[in-house]
This record gives sequence, C-alpha cells and structure tokens, in this order.
Amino acid sequence: MDHSRWPGVVEAYRDRLPVDADTPVVTLAEGGTPLVEAPMISSLVAREVYLKVEGANPTGSFKDRGMTLAVSKALQDGATAVACASTGNTSASAAAYAARAGMSCIVILPAGNIAAGKLAQASMHGARMVPIDGSFDDALGLVLELTAVHDAVLVNSINPYRIAGQQTAAWEVIDVLGGAPAVHVLPVGNAGNITAYWQGYTAEAAAPQMWGFQAAGAAPIVDGEIVESPETVASAIRIGNPASWEGATTARDESGGLIEAVSDEEILDAYRMLADEEGVFCEPASAAGVAGLLKLRDGLPPGPVVCTLTGHGLKDPETATASATLREPLAPRLDAILEHLEL
Repeated sequence: MDHSRWPGVVEAYRDRLPVDADTPVVTLAEGGTPLVEAPMISSLVAREVYLKVEGANPTGSFKDRGMTLAVSKALQDGATAVACASTGNTSASAAAYAARAGMSCIVILPAGNIAAGKLAQASMHGARMVPIDGSFDDALGLVLELTAVHDAVLVNSINPYRIAGQQTAAWEVIDVLGGAPAVHVLPVGNAGNITAYWQGYTAEAAAPQMWGFQAAGAAPIVDGEIVESPETVASAIRIGNPASWEGATTARDESGGLIEAVSDEEILDAYRMLADEEGVFCEPASAAGVAGLLKLRDGLPPGPVVCTLTGHGLKDPETATASATLREPLAPRLDAILEHLEL
C-alpha cells in the first residue's frame, strides 16, 4: 500500500470494516503508524522486538483508529453529538473527530487525574468538559446514563465500532511483518485495545500470544476484583473496573498469553529507556508493556515480538519535566561551554 497517500484506516481496510457506500467517513488520516525496530530491547530479551508507535496518530494515541469509525457511524445515524468518559486520550480523540464532523463533544472526566497534554487537546478541539469528584469508572457510569437520555452517542471502547477500528493495528503489523509476531505486548487499562488486537489477529487466522500488563496499583484483572481507588503514575491505565475486562481475558486465554502487573518504578524505568536508548518518547502508560516484557523475558517463546506504545510522550509532559533540571545559565562564551561539557 502506498503510505505516501495513506487514506486513513476506514478506506485502507474498507472491505473488512462495518461500513457501506453511504457511510460519511470522518478521518484525519489515522493509522499507518510505524513499526520501529528496537535494537536495545532486542538485545536484552534475545528476540527481534518491534515498537508499534501509535503516538504517530493524528491526536497522538491509538484511540484515533477506533474514533474515526465510531464518529463516522454516529454521523451516518444522524447524531449531532458524541460523549465519553476519559482519563485523557479518548477525550482528545473524540473531541478532534467530533470537530472534524461538525458535531459537539461532551467529556466527563475524573478531576485532577488528566495529564495536561490531553486536557489541552480536548479543550482546543472545543469539547464540553465536565470534571467530577470521582474515578474514571464513575465517569463512565455517568456517560452511560447521559447517553441513555440524551441524543449523544457514546464513543468509549464499549462502542463496538471503536474495537472494530482499533483492530486495524493488528492488520498493519501483519502487513509489515508478513505474518503475526510470536508475542504481542500491550499495556492494559480499560482493556479495549488488547481486545481489539486479538479480534484483528483472529480475523486473519493469526494467533500470537497476547501479553498484557497493568500497573500494580490499578490491576483489577490481575487481582481478580474491582479496584475501588486505582493509583499509578501511568494515568492512561488508572482504571479499576475495565469496560472490556471479558475481552481482555478472552484474548489472554485463547492466545495462551498472560496479563500481569508491573510496578510504577518498572514502568518509569522502561519509559526512560525507550526515550534514552531507542529514541522513542511515549507516555508512561505506553511503557507498561515494555516493562512487562523485560520483567518476564525468560518466558518468551521463539519468534519476533511487537510492543504497542499507545500514546506520545507529550501527552503527559509533567512526568518528563519533573526530572528535567537545568543548571544556572553559563556565560555566552565557547570556553565556558567546553569547560562545562568537559570537552
């Protein structure tokens, strides 16, 4: 496929998606994201490792793949508004695609738990944002109530069009590698993405092991029970009751994979290593999968590994800048610079 004229995932995979000739495709040319070799991680785990860099999507996260389809179908059905609960990435994506479609966007979000980059995006795209004193799970419950009584379409990942659109990432991996990897590794929060990848792989009769990783402070699937007050530095996966819980466990069980937990320290170590060693800057939640891969490397089967990095690092600038310090300014002279750099 000629990626210089990438049409977006709906047109690229129209024959495999639930659209028809009358569907008004709302697109920002999402998808077609790079599969980047990761030599440092490959050397550490003794496998070929590739990074599916979903931060290269238009709003900087994988959410755009499903949002293009969800908003297109909502527009086809005559809706004038969409609504979502969000820890950040969904709100940014929903707001952007709603703006593109000429629709309004309502976002209910847990106050104080949204990274600045994501909040800025949703605001700039004109979303009507309603912060609540509660968790993401509380916000999702309210959106379900709202969309039951108001003419707005819910575009969280429980919308089946979101999952249908997100599965295109698995097809892209197959297109590039010429087949499925041995293992596909992802962070797990609301669990829609691991559900979507598995749906995409099985649609192509491919069956990599699906390895999902939750943050230890927000690991309901690992613990086997709802987490009432999830806590983790990885805000995008700070979810205590995943909407796609069943889909995630199905992906795990049918693929012979696993869903385990990693600590915030392990997440941040992987986050820094990806930026410093691989040159790829992702948000902390994206690094949860890589953290898990490094932690459980001894259990890898033979064959290539793909790690999905779900969002760009600029989504959560606070985490990066918290450890970034500058010394007092130097005199504007080359000798001062050379002395400081010990050159």
